[in-house]
Amino acid sequence: MADTRELSLEQIEGSAWGDAPADASTLISTVHRLRRQPVGSLDAEDLRVLIGQRVGLPVLVSRALDLLQNDPLVEGAYYPGDLLAAVLRVPAEHWSARPQELARLRALLPTVDLDDIDDDLRADVVAFRSQA
Repeated sequence: MADTRELSLEQIEGSAWGDAPADASTLISTVHRLRRQPVGSLDAEDLRVLIGQRVGLPVLVSRALDLLQNDPLVEGAYYPGDLLAAVLRVPAEHWSARPQELARLRALLPTVDLDDIDDDLRADVVAFRSQA
């Protein structure tokens, strides 16, 4: 079987969305395009966009955690920690079904210096840290 990093979300999920509608927003067009790229080629910004839209979470959160373990404040297109912000906003159902991923996220949060991040991300980190 192929390494999942070489496969696209469409291949992994067995669901092709096809091209975005002609009148689609840039965001929707981007999501459709990214679903056809190999998962291993997705960078921090690609992951931020897809995770932020709740697309491919069972596949992409683990990949995002790999990047975050190397640099918790890895930056997509907006600000240091924007990928972390997207991951912290993943629905609780995802974490309850994947305790190993939750443990990985909890282990990296203490490495985030709260003085190095903006107020919104700081609030997200503090809130996530305080959850049981």
